[in-house]
Amino acid sequence: MTRRNFIEKSGNSYLAMMALGFFPEAPAKSFDLARNEKPNGKKVIILGAGLAGLASAYELGKLGYDCVVLEARERVGGRIWTIRKGTTETEIGGEKQTCQFDEGYYLNAGAARIPHHHHLTVQYCRELKIPVEIFGNLNEAGFQYSESNRGALANKRVRAREIHADMRGYLTELVAKAIDQQALDLEMSKEDVDRYVAWLREEGDLDINKKYKGSERHGYELAPGAGMRGGTIAKPYALKDIVESGLTHPAFANVGEYTFNQQPVLLQPVGGMDMIPKAFEKVVGDKVKRSCEIQEIRKTNPGVRIVYLDKKTGQKHEVKGDYCICTLPLPILKGIPSDLSGDVQRVADFVPYMETCKIGMQFKRRFWEEDDQIFGGITKTNMDITQIFYPAHGMLGPKGVLKGMYNFHGLAKKVGELSIADRQKLAFEQGSRIHPQYKDEFENAFSLAWHKIPYSKGGWGIYSDAARQRLYATMTKNDDDIYFAGEHASNLPAWMAGAFESARYAVELLHKRVSAG
Repeated sequence: MTRRNFIEKSGNSYLAMMALGFFPEAPAKSFDLARNEKPNGKKVIILGAGLAGLASAYELGKLGYDCVVLEARERVGGRIWTIRKGTTETEIGGEKQTCQFDEGYYLNAGAARIPHHHHLTVQYCRELKIPVEIFGNLNEAGFQYSESNRGALANKRVRAREIHADMRGYLTELVAKAIDQQALDLEMSKEDVDRYVAWLREEGDLDINKKYKGSERHGYELAPGAGMRGGTIAKPYALKDIVESGLTHPAFANVGEYTFNQQPVLLQPVGGMDMIPKAFEKVVGDKVKRSCEIQEIRKTNPGVRIVYLDKKTGQKHEVKGDYCICTLPLPILKGIPSDLSGDVQRVADFVPYMETCKIGMQFKRRFWEEDDQIFGGITKTNMDITQIFYPAHGMLGPKGVLKGMYNFHGLAKKVGELSIADRQKLAFEQGSRIHPQYKDEFENAFSLAWHKIPYSKGGWGIYSDAARQRLYATMTKNDDDIYFAGEHASNLPAWMAGAFESARYAVELLHKRVSAG
């Protein structure tokens, strides 16, 4: 195959072009420029103090721009939000909620993990001296629980390792048998076929006859120990029981191992994800103005004029600048009177945001570690709660906060309509089917539906393939003197890296324009 054919078959993707050396890899460093003590005379108004807004102000400050960051909330970070004791929130149409966690305990309500290959996110942690630790995304000791009316494994908690080992065994056995029967069209020499079969045997732990009969990967009925206790390997589950019980449902897909952005190792800041926006805030300083709700976005050609409401005083103010970087989530942007072009307004109108709910649940003791030997990682279920995340920090401590629910789409919409008390009841009841210890150990909880959180109205932007082709390019261009940043203005939606990459891109576009005169 020629390089041209390869590129065409790869859809002219950036990764394909990069693999052939046509494009360099994305650089692993941020701008890494010495701060410019000489102002360049240009003022930039940044809308929103989420990661994109903070990073834009940080990088523009290095280049001598005068920046002001207008933020509607009383905190910085946007969807990088760590819930702690005393945190309050009132959802749209909802009731006020105050977090009762003990001091030192927290829930990362928004972003919770940093992929090791998100170079720019890692670089900012390094540059701003934010210590990080391992985030346990993948844990074979976690459970899978299928709520079903049929199947020998239905309504039982089973270890992820058990299902993964058995399904891998049966799959490799099936392929090995097909090779024996010459049922696969393999353009390989006999020597290569033998090598492939040898790999299948190792991958699936098949016996000499290429049969899967279980293995220590599944786990033990009696673990090995001292003296004469050699250990008894547990029998594998029957393939029929796994399938019939619903454990091949997409809810149990092993995305944590295979999906590029969730492959181990993942990281998290020590002390909570809000350590990242707090570190930016220390550098950006008084450029951030809180409690400033954007009321109008106007072009003055040249320049911009922004009208905002000071929520503390109830007074309206306006600020003028040479340029604007807008990082507001699209559901918020579309509700603000503006002079934005029809193309930009179309993106705001037609790109939906993810409906997603989470709940943090504090327990008297870390029973998942003490009783179930689970240290970090995720339990998955087809119930409404969808997932339980186990904290990778504070291990062996006296207490802990589980993320007792993390769901999406219709399930999140359904749960989001419940009262705070009913959400807690649902998470408690469903979680108790997996961990009976809930009943004795539960203390308090804090839940949120991101699609009902003011100034966010959703978890992240969702582009269909068609929408990305039709609409996304608008987010990569300036609309006169207005530029755009945020995860929705990147090819990494839902990730902090998307916010950072888009901020960097917007700053580059703006600075090149100014530098060119």
